[in-house]
Amino acid sequence: MQALLRVSRTIDAVIEWIGSQMTWLVTILVAIGFLNVVFRYVGRFLNLQLTSNAIIELQWYLFSLLFFLGFAYIMKHNLNVRVDFLYTKFSPKQRAMIDLLGHLLFFVAFCILGIYMSFGPVMRSWGLLPDQSWGEWEMSPDPNGLPRAPIKSMIIVSFVLLLFQTFSEVVKNIAVLSGMRGPEIIEQHPGHEIPAE
Repeated sequence: MQALLRVSRTIDAVIEWIGSQMTWLVTILVAIGFLNVVFRYVGRFLNLQLTSNAIIELQWYLFSLLFFLGFAYIMKHNLNVRVDFLYTKFSPKQRAMIDLLGHLLFFVAFCILGIYMSFGPVMRSWGLLPDQSWGEWEMSPDPNGLPRAPIKSMIIVSFVLLLFQTFSEVVKNIAVLSGMRGPEIIEQHPGHEIPAE
């Protein structure tokens, strides 16, 4: 179990690092949006085309990345919305059991199904043809648009990261249920680390 907890801590550290990089992604997204608006109005004033669909689509891609890369971070910090008002009244071990069952029965299946269902469309977006040869990447239908394949690939990356974080949560829930760790290993908030062994 100690080896699994070390793997769990490694997964948590990777997800935490990815989450910390979201600040830069938001900053870049806001800067691009601001510059796009400025260029559009300056272009109108000068009667020039200073912006393009590529910039608009880049904003959309970055916004999508925030969601794709943020799902596992949200799970790690237990920031997802809960509608079960009884959950808060349960003991830590009861909550760990509910979370363990939910992760095993629903999240694992959801992630595997998501990866399976996304794989074919993503590969076709990269240019995989029915005869297993390779053609051109899927491109935006808009003039001067960006290729679709890279952002579509992030769907699979998102599901893989979520699956890894689900594994980490399963390990932590088992540790709580077995009495090896206290509930604080699960109920983390940003800035708090998993207690050392």
